[in-house]
Amino acid sequence: MNRLELGISKEELIRNLGRNFTIAEKRMEAGELIEVLSYRNYPYENELYKFVFINGRLEEWYQELVPIYRVEEKQ
Repeated sequence: MNRLELGISKEELIRNLGRNFTIAEKRMEAGELIEVLSYRNYPYENELYKFVFINGRLEEWYQELVPIYRVEEKQ
């Protein structure tokens, strides 16, 4: 993460973090392609990092915590 900088290309991000991502969002807005890549922070399954690209360049990234729900069985 320390090697990442705003403005890098999607390909540069993938070279640094690998191909184990999902495309969380892709849309056109005001003529610009907006794409959000999501990486899990293994081994922490509840941490996601989201990377927002506009026209193929990294504009922002942020961490998202996924709530963990515990299901208890009735006895």
